[in-house]
Amino acid sequence: MRVIADLCVVPLGVGVSVSEYVAACEKVLKDAGLKTSLHAYGTNIEGEWDDVFAAIKKCHEVIHQMGAPRITTTLKFGTRTDRAQTMEDKVQSVQKKMK
Repeated sequence: MRVIADLCVVPLGVGVSVSEYVAACEKVLKDAGLKTSLHAYGTNIEGEWDDVFAAIKKCHEVIHQMGAPRITTTLKFGTRTDRAQTMEDKVQSVQKKMK
């Protein structure tokens, strides 16, 4: 089953800047072959259910290995069975309605 997810991983106990940890998670997602779109407060991910959730688990493992003692994650995700849909489809649908 395909899923589109919005992931925000926040390592705790590592100081104010977390970009190094975000970059490590982005690498995990890319290495997993997932389609991603980084935004200011997270990453949109598109792919097969098992692949997406395995990569999210790997993000946690990698960030802990980097020294983060705690991680808090916000995850929103959705699936469809009536038709195929991509991240771009969702954005384009809204943009068309704005014209």
